[in-house]
Amino acid sequence: MHWPAIARIVIRLARQPAPRLGIGRVRPLGMLALLAGIACTPVAQACTAPVSVCAHDGQGSFALIRQGRPATILIDASADPAVQHVADSFAGDLQRVSGQAPRRLQQVQAADGDLVIIGVLGHSPVIDGLVRAGKIEANDLAGQWEAFRQIVVDHPYPHVARALVIVGADRRGAVYGAYDISEKIGVSPWYWFADVPVRLQADVFITTGSRRDQPRVKYRGFFINDEDPSFTGWAKKHFGGINHQMYAHVFELELRLKGNFLWPAMWAPKAFNDDDPQNMVLADAMGIVMGTSHHEAMMRAQDEWHRHTDQGVTGGAWNYATNGANLRKFWRGGIERMMSKGDGQGYESVVTVGMRGDGDEPMTEGTATQLLQTIVADQRKIIADVTGKPAEQTPQAWALYKEVLDYYDHGMKVPDDVTLLFADDNWGQIRRLPAANSERKGGYGVYYHFDYVGGPRNYKWINTNQIEKVWQQMDLAYARGARTLWIVNVGDLKPMEFPLSFFLKQAWNPEAMTADALAQYPEAWASATFGPAQAGAIAQLITRYSQLAARRKPELIDADSFRLGADAGDQLDGGEFGAMIAEWQALEQDMHKVKATLPADQQDAYFQLVEHPILALSNFYQLYYAVAWNRRLAAVGDPRANVFADQAEAAFRRDQAITDAYHAVNGGKWDGMMAQTHIGYSGWQQPEQQVMPEVHRVATQRTAKPIVFAPPSIASATTAKDDVISIEAPHYSRAVDGKGLSWRAIPHLGRTLGAVVALPQGRAPTTAQDGVRLEYDVDLPKSGDLSLQLYMVPTLDTTARGGVRTGVSVDDGAMQILTDRMTPAANGTTTQEQRDWDQAVEDNARVLRATFPGMAAGKHVIKVWRLDDNAVLQKLVLSTGPVPPSYLGPTERAGYGPAANP
Repeated sequence: MHWPAIARIVIRLARQPAPRLGIGRVRPLGMLALLAGIACTPVAQACTAPVSVCAHDGQGSFALIRQGRPATILIDASADPAVQHVADSFAGDLQRVSGQAPRRLQQVQAADGDLVIIGVLGHSPVIDGLVRAGKIEANDLAGQWEAFRQIVVDHPYPHVARALVIVGADRRGAVYGAYDISEKIGVSPWYWFADVPVRLQADVFITTGSRRDQPRVKYRGFFINDEDPSFTGWAKKHFGGINHQMYAHVFELELRLKGNFLWPAMWAPKAFNDDDPQNMVLADAMGIVMGTSHHEAMMRAQDEWHRHTDQGVTGGAWNYATNGANLRKFWRGGIERMMSKGDGQGYESVVTVGMRGDGDEPMTEGTATQLLQTIVADQRKIIADVTGKPAEQTPQAWALYKEVLDYYDHGMKVPDDVTLLFADDNWGQIRRLPAANSERKGGYGVYYHFDYVGGPRNYKWINTNQIEKVWQQMDLAYARGARTLWIVNVGDLKPMEFPLSFFLKQAWNPEAMTADALAQYPEAWASATFGPAQAGAIAQLITRYSQLAARRKPELIDADSFRLGADAGDQLDGGEFGAMIAEWQALEQDMHKVKATLPADQQDAYFQLVEHPILALSNFYQLYYAVAWNRRLAAVGDPRANVFADQAEAAFRRDQAITDAYHAVNGGKWDGMMAQTHIGYSGWQQPEQQVMPEVHRVATQRTAKPIVFAPPSIASATTAKDDVISIEAPHYSRAVDGKGLSWRAIPHLGRTLGAVVALPQGRAPTTAQDGVRLEYDVDLPKSGDLSLQLYMVPTLDTTARGGVRTGVSVDDGAMQILTDRMTPAANGTTTQEQRDWDQAVEDNARVLRATFPGMAAGKHVIKVWRLDDNAVLQKLVLSTGPVPPSYLGPTERAGYGPAANP
């Protein structure tokens, strides 16, 4: 690109009013730096694969943009509304990239020059004409769910030398085929929802050939939940409410992420269909499949039960045994509204069936499975009656959430065509999955959580999810046959950009999301979002942040969560807490270094996606660290306590300043989105307002000594004693594979270095005779009874067999079987299993213990045996004496690790 061309574009942009894009505006003058960068450093593209994006022309390539001029877009005049919507978006994307709006056509006869054709097989005269003419192959598209083909066609028409044809097997296939191109030319799915800038390009070419793709999971989506005060407050400020003007952006984001299914915001007093009837109309028009949350049956929002009571259809007891007739009328209204489109097909939906108590509570104590079966049978009669077709022809899902899973485990029958939607424990551990080789017409799915309101404590302020954990759990789910519906609770949506992108990427093709692809994902995401120059550094920031944040949800952190060091007199020993602070401060410094290298137009996106979470959580840790030191020193009358009181109060004020900075981004576009309280928890529910932790001041005439800390590090804070050996799980001496299983280290999974799993997941149990094990060479410094602790990544028994088993042995000795039976109690009872689960989810670790009496000093081999699937090992700690208490466990000592085990 030459400077005269740059000048022409800048002048043209300067003369045009900035197009309105919802809240924000494109700022033409802010593109000067971008254009200069483009002239000097054009983005390198892979130009070898069929239908890939390239910055230069090649033999047979299609010119999507040539010398700043985009290709013409053609769709049929009769195209489905979803195709019309995506054509509008695609045209906008070409304008964002090229600086010019593309020409739009609806008739082939008017076509000339470079042409993009978007349509649906069997519903597009233009597409069908090309098939009949032998220009495109479509046999492998017919009847397929959401499949698409992108193909460069030579001479499709007399006046068209070349066309890029995007063929959908159905309407969403066409949508995904177009948005797939948009993303590859540099329009991030988060261009609006995270202000990711679009780089202007003078030339964009599509290589010749044909490419076909389609999803492996049928329904893929997210649930906006727990959305007060943040999401709701933001929507009210900028859109007047959670209405179709706001949802237009949500629907577009989901489609760009190749999702198709949504549970809408529903915290009282909200009801998607009743608050704004255009919500469901627009969702269907854009191609979104709607549902209602796990406890809202028959396309009805729970809040609707408490509305319109004067109509005689709602109100009264939410009790099927005593008020069934009223409930049936209420549910019938939901299905009638779903069918009100008037085409005999209705608005595309997956109907939730079943019943929980009002307000997402358990039903009455002692509810029989027979009653639930009766309820679902009656709901299906309503579906059949209103739709005029057998119930099995309407997609339905039954969420086996909390106590409903217990009913299922005790024999509750579910119609074969209904999708069984298993759930996690609200903290990222899936509770149940299909038995091996089990099949059902409706298939299986998973309801997963990135956000939760409930015990042992809410977590909904900020992203604390590791994609490595998401991958491990959802890879297992897919391997075990949960392939019909994946949906994740994203809370307010905005803080979850990175894990949501990953979740939907994995859902599109779990088979392609291998362990290698997982490892490469952060850099690929960072490159697509910020460009390749700093992608590696940004990927490291995001990955380090995710691991540090996942160690303990911030809502569970206070001044007593982590240990300070011993009182060292003049020099303070920060201990393990201080070492964590050092990690956060180093991460914060690295984040600022990367920020300084980014152009101005990327600063807003960087703040939202990288800078804010690091700043906010680093400051949060520093707040409680200062409170911890204040209380320790104040207790002994040390005037240095006052310095820490000042630091704590400053950190409390800084927390608000960081939130204010978020709300000021891009002219206040996201004002309200970070309003969630997060400081001052005293129980499971969030405080009504931020509460400054109590600090104490020392009244004294003494001058406080200078505060000097010993050099902090996790190693110095938690290094094992002479008789304690700590080994990170990936630092095994030998991995013994077998029965088709191979051991694989997953970096960063868990709280320290990483974890080890046996792949592929989903396989049957193995035995000692199968020999699938990890071996760790150790040298015990002392004789005695050997204590072995296995630090596991928390997981649950998804088979209902009674726990997850792991075997341990020493040398050629007998195997001990450690069975992890922790499980959340759905009925609120307190059991040892429930207490174990509480501890594990709070600490994000589960510790299993074994003892081997009378071990001699010297060399030994510790063996960890794979018995059951879903056992994920992250650390081993061995000792012939007491193990000093710590949160993360003793640090790996010298003589172990990669140097010892190359």
